Amino acid sequence: MPGAVHRGGPQRVTWLGRAWLVRPLSGHSSTRTYRCPECHHEIAPGTPHVVVWPDDALGSVDDRRHWHTVCWRARRGG
Repeated sequence: MPGAVHRGGPQRVTWLGRAWLVRPLSGHSSTRTYRCPECHHEIAPGTPHVVVWPDDALGSVDDRRHWHTVCWRARRGG
């Protein structure tokens, strides 16, 4: 199911014509505050969320984005 969030390792999804890896995070080990690229609100430390990055040779650690789970599921073009 496109946009679904599954527990465990990263899931490969296609979005906007590009392959992405999506990994759910429980938030238990999260110590940083992130900003969701969809709603632009903060994701506080300890908050469950997903991390998304391109699944291609062009993607790098700098391309990872942390999303609220609900924002990822409802993303534009998704």
